[in-house]
Amino acid sequence: MKKYIIKLFTLFIATTLFIACNGGGSEEGENAAQEELATEEAGEEEEEGGMGEVHLSNLKFNSLGIKLDTLPTRPLSEVVSATGQLEVPPQYEATVTAVIGANVTSIEVIEGDEVRKGQTLAYLSHPNLTRLQTDYMTAYSRMQNLEQEFNRQQRLYEQEVGSGKLFQQAQADYRVVQAEVKGLESQLRSLNLNVANIREGNIVENIPVVSPIEGTIADINVQVGQYVDPQTELLEVINAEHVHADLMVFAKDVYKVKEGQKVLLQMESVPGKSYTAEIFSVGKKFEQNPRAVHVHAEIQEDSESLVPGMYINGRIVTGAGTEVTALPEEAVIEEEGKSYIFIAEQQEENDETEWSFKPVEVMTGEKNEGWVEIKLLEPLPDGARVAWNNAYYLIAEMKKGETGDDD
Repeated sequence: MKKYIIKLFTLFIATTLFIACNGGGSEEGENAAQEELATEEAGEEEEEGGMGEVHLSNLKFNSLGIKLDTLPTRPLSEVVSATGQLEVPPQYEATVTAVIGANVTSIEVIEGDEVRKGQTLAYLSHPNLTRLQTDYMTAYSRMQNLEQEFNRQQRLYEQEVGSGKLFQQAQADYRVVQAEVKGLESQLRSLNLNVANIREGNIVENIPVVSPIEGTIADINVQVGQYVDPQTELLEVINAEHVHADLMVFAKDVYKVKEGQKVLLQMESVPGKSYTAEIFSVGKKFEQNPRAVHVHAEIQEDSESLVPGMYINGRIVTGAGTEVTALPEEAVIEEEGKSYIFIAEQQEENDETEWSFKPVEVMTGEKNEGWVEIKLLEPLPDGARVAWNNAYYLIAEMKKGETGDDD
């Protein structure tokens, strides 16, 4: 605008001087001034008008593999948009807790380590652990003695030389201590201790904390030396091989969604890459804020690099849809908030083939499986061919030409 005002001012001075030199302003002088002003305005409008063109040699055109064709129509599937995050099923996620109160003596893993089921993750120690083992040894020894007495009284009773009362008492004493031993054995096994070794007098000071599932260490919540109460969460293990998409579908769209439908996924943390998934479960209960249901979908591609908790955007394919004008997504470029496609023309110059590409502003609509709906603002010329790919490269080349950086 400043340039335009300066040009007008310059033209005004030139016109004034011209009139003065021609004796106060003849009609011819005024007409000439008006024509010059119109020419300047037209040139200014052209300079500040639409985007220019980009020209490619036939060699560069072929090397880029640019595909040209008319603007096609194709059925774009009806989709339901949904957002959510990556999750793992409950059976593939485990929180490792302390069974009894104890001190953490060592931690054998770090976050990100892959672990096997039953692998030791940490060790705990406390005087109560030693007491539990000695109590078991004492009870087991007493049970053995009572078992011998019970067997002796049983033989005497069966031979009718022993007292029935003494037999019943021996049986009761044996069964009581037998139950006590089984209870202590259950506690020791829950602490991942070898009961047979303890019977032989091998008492351990540190008990292992083991992984209940195969997976990866996702979180460690304790430090060495820390005292932990029973049921304290020590570590978290997740098997990310079974990660799936947990999407929220709004109430107005739930009736369209069914098991077996295809879902197109994009992760905010993995830009430029798309995934496909298949719905295996549709929730039957509405969440209140927002009013939506959970929809679970199994990811078809390798999910090794995906991490539970990643936010995702999904498009659930619910129907075949209608025929629309569409192009591959790589044929459309967004520039300064506007979308463009490129019309191509072949030219012959000095017996050499050259290609010119002119950007045409369009509106975009539904996207699906790498295609995007194209809504023309003005009709294209009859038989016009458009570029089906490399729109990003073409806009970059055009900018280079406008700034004088052409090769």
